[in-house]
Amino acid sequence: MAEHPTDITAHDITTVACVGAGVIGGGWAAHFLARGYRVRAWDPAPDAEAKLRRVVAGAWPALTELGLAEGASQDNLTVLPTLAEAVDGAGFVQESAPEDLDLKRTLLADIDAVTAPDVVIASSTSGFPMSDMATTAANPARLVVGHPFNPPYLIPLVEVVGGEKSERWAVDRASAFYRHVGKSVITMDRELPGFIANRLQEALWREALHMVSEGEATVEQIDTAITDGPGLRWPVHGPCLTFHLAGGEGGMAHMLDHFGPSLEAPWTRLTAPELTARLRDDMVAGCESEADGRSIAELVAERDRAVIAVQRAAAESRGRTDG
Repeated sequence: MAEHPTDITAHDITTVACVGAGVIGGGWAAHFLARGYRVRAWDPAPDAEAKLRRVVAGAWPALTELGLAEGASQDNLTVLPTLAEAVDGAGFVQESAPEDLDLKRTLLADIDAVTAPDVVIASSTSGFPMSDMATTAANPARLVVGHPFNPPYLIPLVEVVGGEKSERWAVDRASAFYRHVGKSVITMDRELPGFIANRLQEALWREALHMVSEGEATVEQIDTAITDGPGLRWPVHGPCLTFHLAGGEGGMAHMLDHFGPSLEAPWTRLTAPELTARLRDDMVAGCESEADGRSIAELVAERDRAVIAVQRAAAESRGRTDG
């Protein structure tokens, strides 16, 4: 057991280092800036700074509508030429490099080597267990997964879990920090490939691919089935509580007793279909048709406005219920 480090609380942190400045890293940077933090960023790509600042600028209208913290400013973003300079003085490090296991192992070890020993280093990985990523780090005790949902500046969920060599203080400190910056945190009890939300999302995605592949439904029909169906319930009640309500006064018990036999029906195919060229082309064409000429930027703005509206409506509904 490593010696417990200096007790840094979430309130003590004023500067965050963002390592990796792509879509996820940029989304994290925007979120931290909007919460009033200074952000120091590093990415080895030659055009990383320009791309990062575009991501932050694109996110700023949505963040402004949600409400900026005192002192929040895009001017608090600094892009540094080296990793060591980026983590210097940071109270928390968020790594968001591409999903390549060897790259993650090397980068996390490099971050660990130049970061103060009492600072937590969190990875935005979307599927790798920290036990697999921390194999070459000298101090794996402070390495944890901090998996966001895209875009990190807008979707509140973060899943936090340590690896075999992560210590509890690091997991607890990361969870506390994320909550302090306005995130909804799931602190997982143990490692799970893909974590929780991605596994649920992946099951739905694979079934959608099967239906398109077999000509059973179009891309637009599948999306409408969610946006105008169960998706309207999920911002307030997740799938489990939704089925609990489906059981009426008998709740989940009645639902399982009554609908349990349907689990044997061939309603889902959880193994992934072969991603043939035809299936790929059908998915691409379907999305282009559904977009109906709207650019990615326009769709992002539309999504952001809608998510904000749904979040506010759900919060208002919960407030009326709680009151």
